[in-house]
Amino acid sequence: MVTEYQEYEEEIQFFVIFCTTGSKEEGEKIARQIVEDRLAACVNIIQGVTSIFTWKGAVDQAEECLLIIKTRSELIPALLARIKALHSYDVPEIIALPITDGNPAYLDWISEVTA
Repeated sequence: MVTEYQEYEEEIQFFVIFCTTGSKEEGEKIARQIVEDRLAACVNIIQGVTSIFTWKGAVDQAEECLLIIKTRSELIPALLARIKALHSYDVPEIIALPITDGNPAYLDWISEVTA
């Protein structure tokens, strides 16, 4: 049985992906490559993100950059594989959040530049 949520979920065409990197240079390298590969329409890079997390049994803290990536749903598998191949972390943060609404012209642009 398909729930209403599952039906709605299948209609989502666009996603924002969050990914952290250890440096601005690494973030720029990943961002440029995925945009050139047409896996993302745009990547914003936010410097100075402080992350506090548990890693290998200890609480740690790091200064990171946050990539905010805009893409289409069908590109997510290839995008995730590309980021993993380029990323320096053993377990990079790569999470996808659905875009449920937005400026139609902007969403059309995402489709156009990632086609």
